[in-house]
Amino acid sequence: MVLLDSESVVILRLRGPLELKCHADSTDVVLMQKAISRSFEDLRLQVKSESCVLAVCDSPVLIWPNKCVFEEITPDTPCEDVFQLIQTADQDPGGKRTKKKNRKGLSASVINLSLMMEATKPGPLSAPVLARTIQTSHFLRATLPVDCAVRSGCSDTIKDGCGRLLEALTRQLFDMEKATLRHMRGATLLVPEPLHFLLPEPNGLVTVVFPRGVPDNELEAQRRELHGKFELPDDRPYFRRANAYHFPNEPYKDGYLRNPHVVLTHPALDNGKVFSVQGFYSYHHYMQDRVDDNGWGCAYRSLQTICSWFQQQGYVERCVPSHKEIQQALVDVGDKQTSFVGSRQWIGSIEVQAVLDHLLGVTSKILFVSQGSELASKGRELANHFLSEGTPIMIGGGVLAHTILGVAWSETTGEIRYLILDPHYTGAENLQVITEKGWCGWKGPDFWDQTAYYNLCLPQRPRAI
Repeated sequence: MVLLDSESVVILRLRGPLELKCHADSTDVVLMQKAISRSFEDLRLQVKSESCVLAVCDSPVLIWPNKCVFEEITPDTPCEDVFQLIQTADQDPGGKRTKKKNRKGLSASVINLSLMMEATKPGPLSAPVLARTIQTSHFLRATLPVDCAVRSGCSDTIKDGCGRLLEALTRQLFDMEKATLRHMRGATLLVPEPLHFLLPEPNGLVTVVFPRGVPDNELEAQRRELHGKFELPDDRPYFRRANAYHFPNEPYKDGYLRNPHVVLTHPALDNGKVFSVQGFYSYHHYMQDRVDDNGWGCAYRSLQTICSWFQQQGYVERCVPSHKEIQQALVDVGDKQTSFVGSRQWIGSIEVQAVLDHLLGVTSKILFVSQGSELASKGRELANHFLSEGTPIMIGGGVLAHTILGVAWSETTGEIRYLILDPHYTGAENLQVITEKGWCGWKGPDFWDQTAYYNLCLPQRPRAI
């Protein structure tokens, strides 16, 4: 278990393939399971052997943890100092290595290591001996995707950190063995897959092994066991694959920005508190996905942001719907005519509510505000929504739609600020531009048209494990 509670924490992450090779003389399930268990025990012995090597990625550092041999560093080197040996780029146009960057040049406090095994052993080589045995046997082979993460303080030594990594790796191999035996399908092995999940405190970052290829809906019993083990409520998903922790030094493959609001400074209000979206979402805005929706697609984009939240919290597995899929959904529920598909017509909060219900099975509450000046009095309702549901809110009024990600509200003075994600942005995925130019930022009550009416769509969080 890893607690992520301080900027001074370094995460050591070890990844690498381990080959599971198993000979079985029979297809009898019990005998095959015993053979598989012996093969996992062999892997655990390899991890404890002197042939085990840990290589710090993008650096010349090699570590033989079981021999206490370190290249380029010493066993007493603080973990933080290892960052100084990590190179973040390969070569410049002149062929020279770029300068080494210290920890401040890295995007996160994560040290990535690769697991390797020495193929040769020291000592004199003996002549090979061949033997021939005629018998029927079964050979099972699988590549295990090892992935361990442990917490280490910046002043902790690399020797201690590597020791904790090997302990975590040994535990993970036990978990992989358990998952393999639990989900065997005849003579077919399902590859065990480790995933990291960031749980509410005091749990922190934990690693769970699931069988690859088994859908989430078939793993509910195992998830319930995990909820009980970590004392988590059984009305919210914590261990679906979509909830897996994304390490901050890894880019998202889809290209969308996640949670741009987290870099913002909270507004200072007298006796004020901040209530904001829980979990992760993607920022969807004009001109993405090769769709020119400038001037008409703001509510579509706000809806896509909301859909991404439900996907990334593990409530749904379907992809974020496109504009045409949103339009088709409104046709399917009888809200629009067939000619609506492919058009450039606006939609509003009521349509967003209908699409969420039809495509995601998500219900929503609608909050009606007769004029923008009344929004300043809705602090309690909005604060309660983010406390209980934690979902992004779509707000539409006049010809504009926005996404509300949170409120800063003072119960004593009534002062309020709104955390707004603006879908009207047309530029690139540049976090600095988006936050500095106010496309994602805190807004006062005068942000709203004081005389226009507004409808707010407040999606409700499903109760699911």
